[in-house]
Amino acid sequence: MKPPLPFLLVTVFLNIAGFSLILPLLPFYGTEFGASSFAVACLFAAYSLGNIGGEIFWGRRSDAMGRRSVLIMTTAGAALSYVAFAFAPGLIAAILIRIVSGFFGGTLGVCQSVIADITPPESRAKNMGYFGAAFNLGFALGPAIGGLLASPEAGLEGFRAPIFAAAALAAAASLWAALALPETRAGGSGVRPAPSYGEAFAFVRSQPMLKSLFLIAFCGIAAFGSMEAIFGLWTQANFNWSAHEVGLTFLAVGGTGLLVQTLLIGPLVQRYGEARVIVGGLCILILAIALPPIIRLPVASVVLMALMMAGHSLTFPNAGALVSRTTPPDRQGSVMGLSMASNALSRIVAPPLFGLLFGISADLPYYVCALMIAAMLPVALGVVRLRESQA
Repeated sequence: MKPPLPFLLVTVFLNIAGFSLILPLLPFYGTEFGASSFAVACLFAAYSLGNIGGEIFWGRRSDAMGRRSVLIMTTAGAALSYVAFAFAPGLIAAILIRIVSGFFGGTLGVCQSVIADITPPESRAKNMGYFGAAFNLGFALGPAIGGLLASPEAGLEGFRAPIFAAAALAAAASLWAALALPETRAGGSGVRPAPSYGEAFAFVRSQPMLKSLFLIAFCGIAAFGSMEAIFGLWTQANFNWSAHEVGLTFLAVGGTGLLVQTLLIGPLVQRYGEARVIVGGLCILILAIALPPIIRLPVASVVLMALMMAGHSLTFPNAGALVSRTTPPDRQGSVMGLSMASNALSRIVAPPLFGLLFGISADLPYYVCALMIAAMLPVALGVVRLRESQA
């Protein structure tokens, strides 16, 4: 590893820990404003809405200003947005602040650009794995801290301590980037063009495998994001859980993602190939989503939520890898940009829709989600056949 990489990984860990710390609080924080299940899901979706603009804007700004400068600015902006979220006067304000937080949080592309700046192509996959490990470690520890610090019985004030902790982690990421992170790209050395989504969309439509992979990723990420949004509401309705229990569940979820991505993906892909691993991941997702309302036990809910993360971690990194491998070098930027935008759109559209379903029946989102993923199995098997015919 070259020297900038460890410093970048610390920045990623602190930033993701701050972002994920708030996730288990959102269903309970929203209900303090009298929010419906639809409005709570909108709190989740709002962050992704800001993310789309942030990823495009900050990626291009990092070309002009330098990666380090952008990471210092965005993590500081995220810290301020968390403080504002703690004092949101109402639900609409809270949703708008979440959009702003998502905009400042739209820097994963910048972090990956740092890795591309310092890593030769033959080592890039390994270093992206380190990036994924730092991300998942932050995602594992953040929600647990948030759940432990929350005091839902104190009303809105009981959520301020964990939100301030999220602000402190983001501020620490900004300070760390300012003091320790080297610059990997001199500012003013050229700005990447704006993503050509129209050209990328036409290319994807012409490629059967890419169409299938985009559809699988869109539906699967929509399901995972929706279950994240619904889980706190569902466990509150069934087990009277608070942010404490939901936060500890997310610790298991993040830990499972960390283990799967660091220990399992490589050997499984080497033995079976990306396409077959995607099929296996979808099968795991179907079981993990369909079973909670059937078993309806607290321990089973934790295990199945972690299992859902395992299926997610097996499916979608491999879908992204196949998209990249199927796309020629001159179209990589536009197609991968379209892929990120499509995934973000799924996290914007789906959670509010499943929030409406929750308002009809608490179990209905689980069954609809499971059916949606089941519909992707024939599509994934088609990808397997295409890969075999190419081989």
